[in-house]
Amino acid sequence: MAAQAPEPGPAQLRLQHVSRHFTVGGQLVRALEDVSLTIEAGAFVAIMGSSGSGKSTLMNILGLLDRPTAGSYQLLGQDVAQQSDDQRAHTRGRLLGFIFQNFHLLPRTSALDNVALPLVYQGVGRAERHKRAQEALERVGLAHRAQHVPSALSGGQQQRVAIARALINSPQVVFADEPTGNLDSATTHEIMGLFAALHQAGTTVVLVTHEPEVAQCAKRLLTFRDGRLVADTQMAPGGAAR
Repeated sequence: MAAQAPEPGPAQLRLQHVSRHFTVGGQLVRALEDVSLTIEAGAFVAIMGSSGSGKSTLMNILGLLDRPTAGSYQLLGQDVAQQSDDQRAHTRGRLLGFIFQNFHLLPRTSALDNVALPLVYQGVGRAERHKRAQEALERVGLAHRAQHVPSALSGGQQQRVAIARALINSPQVVFADEPTGNLDSATTHEIMGLFAALHQAGTTVVLVTHEPEVAQCAKRLLTFRDGRLVADTQMAPGGAAR
């Protein structure tokens, strides 16, 4: 019998009337406009929208990579929008993990050392770094490729390395920005299986995608258009809206 996904917990991410404006070529761009939403602990959320809809801007704000122009953002009950850059960097390293479309792996560095990289910045010793990196690679099924450089790995294997790196600090929230955009359909299915396993283990997963079949793997779908949240849909088993 398949394990049941954990029930969403208390509010973990909360935006209240958040806007993000900036100027390009003298023109005001309203990347986000008056967005309010709550994501509970243990949720699996997909964010969709056309290019320029605001979905990546939203993820950058949620991931403390950008600041809102207006509004508040609470992470675990703390207003992080007003934190200093150093405080935000510390919070990112301690609580959050990131996965991107283009992997962002060091090309001449082994999979093991790529995964261990976040621990270098935390001053963790080499032996402990490698132990934890090996465990993370085992978690994504790549322990046997630990000494291979990225060019010796397939696209799917490189994304698994990137996922292992995101998990090295046991984050409470994992953000993934178009994580299957460079992968074929079979590999996409494998990678989404890893995200489903993270969700089953209780990790909050926030996924930005333009692919409906990927979004259907989530439990909740947020749809953005012109910087605004236009739909918030709970997904039934099998990916159908309910």
